[in-house]
Amino acid sequence: MTPDQIARVRASWTLVVPVADTVAARFYERLFALDPTLRPLFVHTDPASQRRKLVQTLAVVVAAIDDLSRLLPAVEALGRRHTAYGVTDAHYATVGEALLWTLERGLGDTFDDATRGAWAAAYGLLATAMQRAAVPAPCRPEHPRTAARGAVDARRQPA
Repeated sequence: MTPDQIARVRASWTLVVPVADTVAARFYERLFALDPTLRPLFVHTDPASQRRKLVQTLAVVVAAIDDLSRLLPAVEALGRRHTAYGVTDAHYATVGEALLWTLERGLGDTFDDATRGAWAAAYGLLATAMQRAAVPAPCRPEHPRTAARGAVDARRQPA
């Protein structure tokens, strides 16, 4: 992400924080409106707790957005957990759409095209990392540098 995108995500997030629970509730309303088949994935969760988790996750991402590599292990673990909950690749696009819609409604005129692009870029990076981690290592295409060196990622090897 560019420095401008990082600044835009952080600046807009400061406007979300005071109304975070409302924004999170609106996000889930929009998510279920876009794809009602997602609702059963949340049947065993407390809505207030789920909203807090969403806000906490976004806060951590915003805080570390200038160095997403330090978040990578947590983001990968999140992707693996979401697969266990029944999340599929198609759901990531719906979540991204719901997130951008919610931010646009919550931030109004301050959510201009550049800010939308910044949030889309941030979400795209996270969603890609989560999806990649959700695919078992033998099924993933190898990264060209890793394959060229013959390196093995010890984190993905069975114990």
